[in-house]
Amino acid sequence: MIYKEFAEFYDELFDPEMYSGWFQYLTNSINQNSSILDLACGNGKLAIMLAKDNYEVSGADLSGEMLSIADQHAREAQVTIPFYELDMRNLSTIGNYDVITCFDDSLNYLLNLKDLELVFSEVASHLNPKGKFLFDVITPYQANEVYPGYMYNYRDDERIFMWTSYAGEFAKNSVEHELTFLMYNEQKDAFDEYNELHQEVTFEVETYQELLKKVGFKNITITTNFGKDPYEKNIKRWFFECQL
Repeated sequence: MIYKEFAEFYDELFDPEMYSGWFQYLTNSINQNSSILDLACGNGKLAIMLAKDNYEVSGADLSGEMLSIADQHAREAQVTIPFYELDMRNLSTIGNYDVITCFDDSLNYLLNLKDLELVFSEVASHLNPKGKFLFDVITPYQANEVYPGYMYNYRDDERIFMWTSYAGEFAKNSVEHELTFLMYNEQKDAFDEYNELHQEVTFEVETYQELLKKVGFKNITITTNFGKDPYEKNIKRWFFECQL
């Protein structure tokens, strides 16, 4: 994807209440003096909200293009945030933190249990004693009942965006998102087209619990609605607060 052009468009489409929800969920669970690493930070919006509230926060993402956007947004917000380009399956280049977060379906892009366990292990090894790991995932209910058949279309004078979701055939509790983005090219007097296929997988709640305990997490609390409501099986998203 052409991230530099798409990032601004993504910001316009993305519900700002989601960022506010993650911010409140996180800050209700941690101390003000906690050092935080936001994994898969994307365009850095959550990290910037934390930095503006005087939290010590860093961001990490696999995409260098998205990190460039995040750094630009941080400078515009007049906050200083270290950003790291890395794969969440290997955190060996960074230090330890009091809190590590990973929101917005990011862990659902790990398509097998081996990679998910590896990330959990890497996170556990880069947390300070009694450190916390907070993340969310889509649920099997979301993957199997909500997403299949979902469609979203947007158009203005210069951009067209089409999103269609299907049940995944490559794994249990999986979903595929076909994304098409068209941007008007003034020199050509035509639209340039870009396509992406996004694949997500989720697991039963017991699987997440087993893997978290296996790598050393002892206290695991699962909630819904950004921590406001108790665990429920048939709901779109689960929130995990895990402590060593």
